[in-house]
Amino acid sequence: MPTDALALRTQALKASPTLAITAKAKKLRAEGHNVLSLAAGEPDFNTPEPICEAAVKAMTDGLTKYTPSAGLPSLREAVSEKLARENGIRVPPEGVVVTCGAKHAVFGSLMALIDPGDEVIVFAPYWMTYLDQIVLAGGFPVIVEAKPQDGFAPSVQAFEQAITPRTKAVILNFPCNPTGAAVTREWLGQAAAIAARHDLWVLSDEIYEKLVYDGYEPVSVASLSEETASRTITINGCSKTYAMTGWRIGYLAAPTRVAQAVSNLQDQVTSNATSIAQAAAVAALLLPAHIVESMRAEFEIRRDLMVGLVRDVPGMSCTLPQGAFYVLANVKQLLTPAIDDDCRLATWLLEKAQVATVPGSVFGAPGTLRLSFACSQEQIRDAMARIREALCNLPH
Repeated sequence: MPTDALALRTQALKASPTLAITAKAKKLRAEGHNVLSLAAGEPDFNTPEPICEAAVKAMTDGLTKYTPSAGLPSLREAVSEKLARENGIRVPPEGVVVTCGAKHAVFGSLMALIDPGDEVIVFAPYWMTYLDQIVLAGGFPVIVEAKPQDGFAPSVQAFEQAITPRTKAVILNFPCNPTGAAVTREWLGQAAAIAARHDLWVLSDEIYEKLVYDGYEPVSVASLSEETASRTITINGCSKTYAMTGWRIGYLAAPTRVAQAVSNLQDQVTSNATSIAQAAAVAALLLPAHIVESMRAEFEIRRDLMVGLVRDVPGMSCTLPQGAFYVLANVKQLLTPAIDDDCRLATWLLEKAQVATVPGSVFGAPGTLRLSFACSQEQIRDAMARIREALCNLPH
C-alpha cells in the first residue's frame, strides 16, 4: 500500500488521550492491577429505571426501524418543549436535530457552518475535540486563554481582540470541561453583543447544564434575545445529566435553515440515531426532577471532597468548579527534571500509584491534571491517598 494512501485529514487527527488512558488503565486491571480511575468523563450511576423501561417498551412495540434522519418527531417535540420550559429558548421541532451524542451535534454544526480558511474562537482550557473537529471542517481554531485567577471565566475583551475578518464562529462551553467553570448572565450578554457586532455564529455546548453547584443557575445564551437566538446553535444531550453515555443521544437546536443543513448531512453520513435510544431519551426529558437532583447533589458532595483532598496535597492547587464533574489541578510545583511535564506525571502516577488521570496539556492547560469526581467517594479518597503517597517518592 502506498505510504500516502490515507487522506491528510486523518493524519492531522490524534487519538483521544482520555480514551487512551482509560484503555491503558483497563489493560493494567486485566493484568491483575488494582487501578483506580479519575479519568472518566461519565457518571458512575446506572441509567434511571424509567428510561430503561421506555427502551424496553420501544423494542417490544416494534420501534426498531429507521426514523427520520433528524430524529423521531416525538423526541424533537420533547426537546422543543424542554428548551422552552427550562431554558427560555423558543425553537420549533423543525429547528431540532437529534444526533449520535452531543459530540456529533458539534461536528454537524461545524460542518454546516465552516468553510476552508474560516476561524473559530475556542476558550482554553477546552475540550480537545473542538480543535480536531474545527480542523476536519477545514477551519482554524483560534485559542483565547482563560486564567485560573479569574475562575477560568474568559475575558470578553480578549475574545473581541481575537476576532479577525476570517472569524466565523465562537464555541462556548459552560459549565466547562475540563475546568468546571461557569459564567454569569452579564458575561454571556457581553459575549453575545460581541458576536452580533462581528456577525459571528455562536455554538453553545450546554451538556453539563444540570450538573451545577452552590446554587448556580445556568443561562442559555440563545435565551437572551431573538437576535442572539438567530445566530446560536444550542447543543446538549442525555449523556451526563441522565447517565446515558452509552446510549449516544445528543441534539442541537438552531435556526431552521441550519438544522436542515445538519439533517441533510446526517442523511449522507449516519441517518438516524438509534430508534430505541431515541424513545428512551423522550422518557429522560420527562424524568421527575428529584431523580436528576439526587445525582447532582451527590456530585456536589464529591466535588467538595475532591477539592479538599487536592488542596491538601503539597504542591497541588485548584479552583472550585461550579459545574461538570472535574477538578483541574495545578501541578506545576510538582514537576521535576525527571518528570518535567503533566503528560509524564500522569503516566508516572498510572504506573506507580495505579491511578488514572488526564494530563491538562491535551486541554490547552499544561502543568495541570484533570481529575474526575464521577466516581464513588470511597474511590476518590483511595485515589487521592495513593497520589499523595506516591508523590513523596517523585524522582528528581
